Amino acid sequence: MKGVVLHGGHGTRLRPLTHTGPKQLITVANKPISQYVLEDLRNSGIKNIAIVLGDIMPEKVKSHYGDGSKFGVNIKYIYQETPEGIAQAVGLTEDFVNEDPFVVYLGDNLLKGGISRCVQEFRQKNYEAMILLCEVENPQQFGVAEFDKNGKLVKLIEKPEKPPSNYALTGIYFLKPTIFKMIKQLKPSWRGELEITEALQLLIDSGCKVGYRIVEGWWKDTGTIEDIIEANILVLDELEPEIEGIVEDKTCIQGRVSIGKNAYIKKGALIRGPALIGENTIIEDGVYIGPYTSIGDNTKIKKGEIENTIVMENCIIEINTKIIDSIIGANSEIIANEKGPKGHKLIVGENSKIVF
Repeated sequence: MKGVVLHGGHGTRLRPLTHTGPKQLITVANKPISQYVLEDLRNSGIKNIAIVLGDIMPEKVKSHYGDGSKFGVNIKYIYQETPEGIAQAVGLTEDFVNEDPFVVYLGDNLLKGGISRCVQEFRQKNYEAMILLCEVENPQQFGVAEFDKNGKLVKLIEKPEKPPSNYALTGIYFLKPTIFKMIKQLKPSWRGELEITEALQLLIDSGCKVGYRIVEGWWKDTGTIEDIIEANILVLDELEPEIEGIVEDKTCIQGRVSIGKNAYIKKGALIRGPALIGENTIIEDGVYIGPYTSIGDNTKIKKGEIENTIVMENCIIEINTKIIDSIIGANSEIIANEKGPKGHKLIVGENSKIVF
């Protein structure tokens, strides 16, 4: 079985974070979102993977993943010159897939527990396709499944005004090469895209066996700032504490905290977990790092309080107040001289400097 990671899209709802790179490379708990996807495929026994690149700095993706060897996989890159839908992106992989079954995994999706059981099920059953579904509160924003009275999947509808169920497609599809014949029959939808839901519907209508599995844990489509902060919370909730750096005083650490190699936590700092501190990062005396915060590698927190926030690598923060519910892009500097109990909510793009 082969893997296909879709790494395109403009990520307009994530600006300014996506002005300088694709949304799938935004970090959650100090790791790019699409790296979780790649590692899930690898851990499920899938080593031959194609990454379909969009037009937002694809060179950054290639620089991070290379040929895949450092992640234990083999990577082929395929370019999607124009963003015309998931089905179009999948269609570009036909030569790579050849005659093998394959998994399509949107690169901005996170799934608790991974797909290994689903891979086994798809291999064992005679499905032409299998989809993962998750019950959601806002099905109008997703592709939605409709079932008959016996629970059989009968229809898939993209972003319906009146959803037939609360079960949304998660963006993870198990497919056989038959899907390419269906994609070639598609015409652009009202959104101007080739819809994967319509290709799957053609499989259903032609009598092909299309299975489904309901996600048992959490699933997160990280399409908005709020989604990414929530994803960071979900991942940190499962954090295994590990101290590899230097902690001058053990009372600095409360709860489940992981500290990377060569990190330095000075006496007088307080880190309350779940929290993650990256490698070579320095947390100075008097700094407070609150729950659900991840601090990237090579970062220096000189002063201030940070809570429920993602701080990416190579940052400097020196504030007299608090940062909450925020995302700070890589290589950024935040200097705040003003004082006060009120926290600041910041969405800061890469390579920024803010002084206030």
